[in-house]
Amino acid sequence: MRFNKNVIIPLILLPVWYVIYSNLQPIADWFVDTILGMTKGSHLTEALRFFIFEFPKVLMLLVLIIFFVGILRSFFTAERTRKALEGKSTFMGNIMASLLGIVTPFCSCSAIPLFLGFVESGVPLGVTFSFLIAAPMINEVAVILLYGMFGWKVAAIYISTGLSIAIVAGWIIGKLKLEHWVEEWVYATKLGEGDGEEGKITFSQRISMGYDAVKEIVGKVWLYVAFGILVGAGAHGYVPAEFMASFMGKDVWYAVPLSVLIGIPLYSNAAGIVPIVSVLIEKGASLGTALAFMMSVIALSLPEMIILRKVLKMPLILTFVAIVGGGIMIVGFLFNYIF
Repeated sequence: MRFNKNVIIPLILLPVWYVIYSNLQPIADWFVDTILGMTKGSHLTEALRFFIFEFPKVLMLLVLIIFFVGILRSFFTAERTRKALEGKSTFMGNIMASLLGIVTPFCSCSAIPLFLGFVESGVPLGVTFSFLIAAPMINEVAVILLYGMFGWKVAAIYISTGLSIAIVAGWIIGKLKLEHWVEEWVYATKLGEGDGEEGKITFSQRISMGYDAVKEIVGKVWLYVAFGILVGAGAHGYVPAEFMASFMGKDVWYAVPLSVLIGIPLYSNAAGIVPIVSVLIEKGASLGTALAFMMSVIALSLPEMIILRKVLKMPLILTFVAIVGGGIMIVGFLFNYIF
């Protein structure tokens, strides 16, 4: 019987991953306290301890989950996604588009070809926007980092609220009938029928696609992760809790809209922003305010708006920002009230 190394290697590495991951905190403590011999409790010591523990923890989570997500994504090509959404309308179309956005590869640079492909295939404008909102905001990197730093409850809250924003915002845009604010040349574009029937992919090939996803995504985001955790480590060690609580705390009425307004023009992906959000919460920022800030940075990035200007007229872009930004603020206020 022949054993496929693509299948055997992950089975061998999984228990090794678990042992290392389970002991990261003792390893970090041993390295800082014993190897480096630093003074316990000092600002520099605690900042360094934070970085040495959080950086490998986040990278290990990314490698594990992106590997499995990469396998899952092998079932969801761009052509299949487009065909699945063809002819879908009203609320069910928005729900399906938002769910597909979670598992479909997407980045700001692919906004235009995706938009063109969807419109040319007859996907309604509102359904298309549900996909474009959900795909960058509820991607696997954001979910992995949130789970690793806050636990499953906060990650589940983020997923459910992000989906709600994508579904409702897309539905509203669809009801407003804003097709006249799409550039005229978009509807004249014909992209063809795609690649037709796809060849059958073996299980071994799907595992190879999982490896490729790890190399591609982790290779792109590890510097953002390092930078975000470095900033977070500095704040963890040196920024007083009272400072953050003074303008991002639960009792500050303008905290949520201020965070959204600050976040919209900023540009970062989830890898860079989640570690910073983690420290904001630790230092006194409320959960709703921090999540609103994170959502606005990821879902309404300035580069994506600039790219979308190629296919959308400015009134539609401003409407999109207003609806999504308003939804994010509602989520922020809601969770500040609940938690």
